[in-house]
Amino acid sequence: MSVEQQSASTPEAVPAGEGPSVEEAPATEARPLSRSERESFLALPHIGVLSVVSDDERPPSTLPTWYAYEPGGNIAVITRRDRRKSRLIRRAGKLSFSVQRPEVPYRYVTVEGTVVRQELPTPVEIARIGRRYLPPEAVEEWVRWELSEDNENGEPEYIEIRPDRWLTKDFGG
Repeated sequence: MSVEQQSASTPEAVPAGEGPSVEEAPATEARPLSRSERESFLALPHIGVLSVVSDDERPPSTLPTWYAYEPGGNIAVITRRDRRKSRLIRRAGKLSFSVQRPEVPYRYVTVEGTVVRQELPTPVEIARIGRRYLPPEAVEEWVRWELSEDNENGEPEYIEIRPDRWLTKDFGG
């Protein structure tokens, strides 16, 4: 048996600290989340991963991002106007968005959605996203910076995504 085959077939193949061993993993089968469970999970301040089809021979563009979401609503993200991601989203008009819990019991929510708005953000829209990730005293300054000419990342763009299809799993039973 080769080292690769042995590593793939034994619990010892999981390096210490990089995940549960086979003995520690949940024994229950994965189940889909209910509507309220998936919406509540997405409403938590995870780091989202946005993926949009590419315009060339490259694979889809997939990037982490902050976001805002309230149960029953649309997902909102901020990107940079006229950058590759922004152009790809405008061209495709749809994307995938995913969040996960990387600890046991594992859980994820992926949304396939339609872009319903893509334009300059208001300070309120930027603050709505920032409040989820920053200390309260830092939000106002971050909003000013996002909208200022001092922001070398470029002009912000607000993208709102309507969830059309949900893919979910809870590995905790």
